[in-house]
Amino acid sequence: QMQVVESGGGLAQPGGSLRLSCAASGSVREILAMGWYRQAPGKHRELVATITTAGTTNYADSVKGRFFISRDNGNNTVYLQMNNLKPEDTANYLCNIKHPYGIEYWAKGTLVTVSS
Repeated sequence: QMQVVESGGGLAQPGGSLRLSCAASGSVREILAMGWYRQAPGKHRELVATITTAGTTNYADSVKGRFFISRDNGNNTVYLQMNNLKPEDTANYLCNIKHPYGIEYWAKGTLVTVSS
């Protein structure tokens, strides 16, 4: 079992920055990857960025060069630094933990609103 707790998010102006954090506890030795997805109202959930235990990263094309994911393996925490935010980045951001055999854990989500 895993517990996943997010922090960060909130309101930012276009061009601004925010940082999200996600801390995992429980069966942390089985973690294969950690990452973030987002879901805007009326839209499907989409990948934002993921990072494996080895440090391999993957980004959605829409956030490349603006968002940066990093991981503290010692604290089982993943961070998402979001720069040059755009109104279209407004969404509920959900932390995701991947275990073997297709098992996944999801946090409740944190709302990011980009508006002037």
